[in-house]
Amino acid sequence: MAVSSRQNQNMMNLIRKVHGLVERPDLTKHRQSQDRIGAILGTEKGIAYEETEVDGMSCEWVKVERAHLKRYVILYCHGGGYSTGSTVYARTLTTKLAESTGMDVFCFNYRLAPECKFPAAAEDAMKAWNYLMYLGYGARDVIVAGDSAGGNLALSLTLKLKDEGRMLPRGLALMSPWTDLTKSGKSYQTRSSVDPVLDQEYLDRMIENYAGGMELTNPYISPLFGKLEGLPPVYIQVGDNELLLSDSTQLHKISLRQTFLPESTFIRACGMCSRCRPSRTPMTR
Repeated sequence: MAVSSRQNQNMMNLIRKVHGLVERPDLTKHRQSQDRIGAILGTEKGIAYEETEVDGMSCEWVKVERAHLKRYVILYCHGGGYSTGSTVYARTLTTKLAESTGMDVFCFNYRLAPECKFPAAAEDAMKAWNYLMYLGYGARDVIVAGDSAGGNLALSLTLKLKDEGRMLPRGLALMSPWTDLTKSGKSYQTRSSVDPVLDQEYLDRMIENYAGGMELTNPYISPLFGKLEGLPPVYIQVGDNELLLSDSTQLHKISLRQTFLPESTFIRACGMCSRCRPSRTPMTR
């Protein structure tokens, strides 16, 4: 147990150091730092990164350069508090997903706040979804995934599809999803001193950038407040030290209470930041 605890602490320290290389008070410099880190740590041999454009929105395909499963595709929504992040920075996760699942991953650069507030990102997510449908994928061929704000966007997109009466994706894979911008969960207090990446001040800035002056219980802003019945199976992964822990545990509790996710999977990784350890999604069967 002592060895495991030391390893966990060492990992937390490493995450803090890497995040320290990225964190900048100036958003433009922050975004540039993220891209540099993503290009260094996320780009690997044996993976093809193919840039494309969808109605003026830059996107990226991430594919393994070997025989692989082409029947399904992962639509990936990157994180970054809706104010930072990109397809390049997301390579640290999209590359791992492509490698571990053997599926093509499609990631897109949605418009960022504060330049573009809600619902700009949600509109761009729908644009990416419609593009996959245009390519000939069926809704059941797509798994929508995302981390942090990207997990929020994945849920928001699926809620919008449901409300419009459209076919839903095969499943959702959410890593540390930011589901509640009202910050009502206990972990916003109990984990504030141990989260290796996020803090209250940062989240408050991101909330103001994205949805300042808006009703934060809007389910397309905070999906935890949406009508979640009838959604597809979801895989939720979160670390025990994370400020966003309650956003995942509350989502899971609602799923059990409303029984809208009969095949849901919840993983609470002890002491880890889940975005650093994406597991293989179980939804391709």
